[in-house]
Amino acid sequence: MVRYHIKIEYDGRPYVGWQRQINGLSVQQFMEEAVNRFSGEPALLYVAGRTDKGVHALNQSAHFDLAKSWPVDRVRDALNAQLRPNPIAVLSAEVVDEDFHARFSAKERAYMYRITNRRPPLTVDRGLSWWVPVSLDPAAMKEASVVLLGKHDFSTFRATACQAKSPIKTLDHLDVEWQGNEIRIYARARSFLYHQVRNIVGALKLVGEGKWTKADLIHALEQKDRRAGGPTVPADGLYLTDVIY
Repeated sequence: MVRYHIKIEYDGRPYVGWQRQINGLSVQQFMEEAVNRFSGEPALLYVAGRTDKGVHALNQSAHFDLAKSWPVDRVRDALNAQLRPNPIAVLSAEVVDEDFHARFSAKERAYMYRITNRRPPLTVDRGLSWWVPVSLDPAAMKEASVVLLGKHDFSTFRATACQAKSPIKTLDHLDVEWQGNEIRIYARARSFLYHQVRNIVGALKLVGEGKWTKADLIHALEQKDRRAGGPTVPADGLYLTDVIY
């Protein structure tokens, strides 16, 4: 068997998420069907991070095994031909050792959240960014975000449906950048709790509005209770930007 590692970009709007589900179309379904049509072999794709409904990916990572060896450029191009016209693209393909695993070999995962902060509604970025019409202070959001860095019990930012064994995670990077009316929040960790990034962004939005202070964010973290946190923001602005091995 030959193990192929691929990087994938997709617009999450048409899909129920990465994982196959009975209630709609998934990215995994289209990817596995594309592999089967191109190679003539059934294949199961293992992914680094199972993105939710409406979440996008700029550099998703997955692997699959085939009995036949193919040139990697052929794999990339053949998959893209089979995926059309879906908003999914295979960016690269490579052959890796059989001990490589897209999920378990990953050292870190990186996400970005886009906020468009303006009074007029979104048009071309609808579904690709979160529209916030009330004025935000990104500098205050950036200053407050540092309290979440490092190892913490993130129960306050953990969805009630989260199945992780422990709420303790280490956030290696969290930053807020902005230019014009766009605010981008970057987060990086080995792994995340269910909805952790979206819940953190919801809390930082409260800081940006002036409803919370940095001290309020610290208090919320210390409560270790989802009810003490901010809202869960829409999936529209969330992107898986990289998987680091």
